Amino acid sequence: MFESIPRSFTLIKESWRVISLDREILLFPVLSGVALLLILLSFVFPLLFLGYFKSSIRPLGDGLLLVGIFIFYLLCYFVVIYFNTALITCARIRLTGGNPVFMDGIRNANAHLGPIFIWAMISATVGLVLHLLQEKAGFIGQIVVGLIGAAWGLITYFVIPVMIFEEKGPVPAIKQSVSLFRKTWGETLVGQVSIGIVFVLLGIVGIVPVALALIFGSFTLFVLLLAVFIIYLAILMVIGSSLQGVFNTALYLYATTGNVPEAYSKELIENAFAPKPVGGMKGNI
Repeated sequence: MFESIPRSFTLIKESWRVISLDREILLFPVLSGVALLLILLSFVFPLLFLGYFKSSIRPLGDGLLLVGIFIFYLLCYFVVIYFNTALITCARIRLTGGNPVFMDGIRNANAHLGPIFIWAMISATVGLVLHLLQEKAGFIGQIVVGLIGAAWGLITYFVIPVMIFEEKGPVPAIKQSVSLFRKTWGETLVGQVSIGIVFVLLGIVGIVPVALALIFGSFTLFVLLLAVFIIYLAILMVIGSSLQGVFNTALYLYATTGNVPEAYSKELIENAFAPKPVGGMKGNI
């Protein structure tokens, strides 16, 4: 897997070239972020009104609270999956030689509202179960639950493209995603980690001036730099999410068709997905 790291960084750069040809791809994570913020506010304000955060006595029963958390998860997952569907749709059009427009993604997402909702239900259920387990687990247990959540995210990495491009339901799409992950696990894992590490480092670089202003500068300068940092962080999140979507689509296309998208280096991708030797035999992991 470590041999894949240099290839993964090159794949990330080539993914950015795809985005540079279709800047509308960046709009999907922006709209997703705005929608998620509105959902969060719609839940937080009623809880503030009820005094939920001030009192040790919760005005909502445990059962009603769990229902509320589930609905919150469901809405958030639906929004994320909806706009990821739109993003991946446009990425696929570009990677297969077309010239997408913003509404291509929206139309395809609208055409798959049923599967998107069911997948959001499954994701919300898993998310709620993991949340409850983490609340009750000790320190080691929380680490284990976190690893389970990470593993779930990896094996379901291809669920959305399978659903919208192969017209499969969420459950068959999960099975297909597991199969595709087994074929591409090295690049999927390293690609995810590579993008994450790059953007975490960029985030750390951005917060340094804010920390220095807090320690040595004036309060006004600190507030100004903090505002700039928040905007900078939002931009990083938009770009990172877009890169993940394009990267996901490129992996899916090659894993399912064997054809290298024109935007990518043929030799790079073919070497990346060449069968690895296992016990002296050639075969897919």
